[in-house]
Order: sequence, then structure tokens, then C-alpha cells
Amino acid sequence: MTGYVARRLGQAVVVLWAAYTVTFVILYLLPSDPVEIMLAGGQGGEQSTVDPAQVAALRAEHGLDDPLPVQYAHALWRTLHLDLGASIQNGAPVTSQIGQALPQTALLTASALALALVLGVGTAFLSTWTRWAWVRTLLLALPPLGVSLPTFWVGLLLIQVLSFRVPVFPALGNEGAASLVLPSVTLAIPVSASIAQVLARGLRTALAEPYVETARAKGASRARVHLRHAFRNATLPALTIGGVIVGNLLAGAVVVETVFSRVGIGRLTVTAVNGQDIPLVQGLVLLAATVFVVTNLVVDLLYPVIDPRVRVQGAPRRPRPSTRTLVGSAS
Repeated sequence: MTGYVARRLGQAVVVLWAAYTVTFVILYLLPSDPVEIMLAGGQGGEQSTVDPAQVAALRAEHGLDDPLPVQYAHALWRTLHLDLGASIQNGAPVTSQIGQALPQTALLTASALALALVLGVGTAFLSTWTRWAWVRTLLLALPPLGVSLPTFWVGLLLIQVLSFRVPVFPALGNEGAASLVLPSVTLAIPVSASIAQVLARGLRTALAEPYVETARAKGASRARVHLRHAFRNATLPALTIGGVIVGNLLAGAVVVETVFSRVGIGRLTVTAVNGQDIPLVQGLVLLAATVFVVTNLVVDLLYPVIDPRVRVQGAPRRPRPSTRTLVGSAS
């Protein structure tokens, strides 16, 4: 297991380096100039009045007049020393900007994930528990609908209904717990739909296994069959999409924070990309890649905790979400 963790950590370093390098190259190849964007107002406004001498001086100050390999080597060296540099647009340290925005986004994503787990697990459980065919059909139709709805459209609809027509929750801002409700619901809908789809499929597959029939023949109650025998095995395929869920939360936070005018990583990302703020964009990409890598590592390490038989030469092995079903014991 120690060797497996070491290999995964090595792969994580490679992923972080690749994400950092690809981001740097893409931003370098963009036709616009971040210094000119800054002098023109930060959003690519009118640039005819920009003084070329001032542009050249600022480019030299930020090292943007160096060749690409030199810029990359300097930036990578600073990053290895935990120095992400300063923003081109406002001169503030990148780490401080991310540190100020991160708590609000963490609160939003945590609340959305908690709500998504309740909705997703509840929908999957009820769809396989009920004996009424029309209720089961209705519940199983909800996840595809939730995945297909655009996040920005859901957010605008909630604002229109629950902020303007029926003023229950505030439409914009970060003030108070009430301002977190609508953004959390908006972000939780597509995530809960993904969880419900995978978990419901896993539960249906597990409930059709022979060991479940054996448990029923021994007199196990429906609740015991669902919770002790079927649910645990169905959790493994659902756990596999942990990385996808984190990606959906991070991507959805950009849209949600923009729609609800919330201060956070999402809006900071939009501002950094619009201003072609290379150090800030790279810092944000590193943050997202780190969260994604850590999540996948934790998911892999949870497999032997849930079932120690899921191993390959001492390392956890992920089951396929659509086909893998562990054979459990009915006793």
C-alpha cells in the first residue's frame, strides 16, 4: 500500500505540472496583451490611447518581454518555492487573492454537496424501495432532467421566483445564511442528479444478485436488505465518480457565483481570464488541479476501507460504475 500511495503521489505531481504548463502556454499564445488590457480598463476596452512606452515598461516589470522559455522557467521556479507571484491587473499577491475568495466558495460547494448527497441518495433509495411503478418511473426520470438543465437557467429561474415574485431569499451577494440557499440549490441539482443515476443503477444491480435473494430467504427485512447488503455494494460504483463530482462543483461555482454576484473563486476566475492575468489564472488552475488530484487519491484509498477484497497486489482497484458489483455475504 505504501508503494501504491507513493506512485499516486508521483502521478499527482505530474498532473499538477502538466496543468500548470498547459495553462502557461495557452495564455502565452493568446493574441491579446495582459498589460494593454490592464491599462485599457481590465476588460479589453479601447486601447488606442495606451502609451507604448508605458506598455513596454510594464511588460519589462512583469517579465513579459522575456522569451517564452525564460518566462516559464522563472514562473515554475517561483511556484516550486510556493510563490505564485503577483497579479498583473492589480499587483496583489496571488495567494492572498485566492485565500480571500476561497472560504466563500468552500462554504458554497460544501453546502451544495451536502444537499446533493441528501437528494441523490434519497432519490436512488426511494426509486428502488417503492412498490408503486408510477412513483419509481417518476423518480428515475428526475436525474436525467436534473443533468440536462443549464445551471445558469436554474439560477435565474430561482431568482425570478423566490427573490422577485415571492421575496423569500436575497437574489445577490454573500450576506447571511439566506443568501447561500439559492446558490446551493442551483449548484446541487446537477450534482445530485449524477449521484442518483449511478447509485440507483448500482442498487438495482445489487438487489438482483443471488446473495440478496439468500438474505431475503433467511428472513432479512427490506430495510436490512437495502441498507446492509445492497447499499454498501452500490456505493462503490457511486464513489468512482467522486472526481467528476468535484469537477462539476468547481465548474458550477464559476457560473453560480457569476449569476448570484457572489464573491468567490468562480468570479475571481472569470475576472482573471477576462484580464488575461497569467499569474492569477495559473494559481487558480493549480488550486483546482490539486483539489481534483487529492479527491481522486482519497477515493482510491477508500475502496479497501469499504471492502478489503477490492485490491490488486496491495493497491485499491476501482470497479467500473456500470458493470462492477461485488458479491457480498448474506450472513
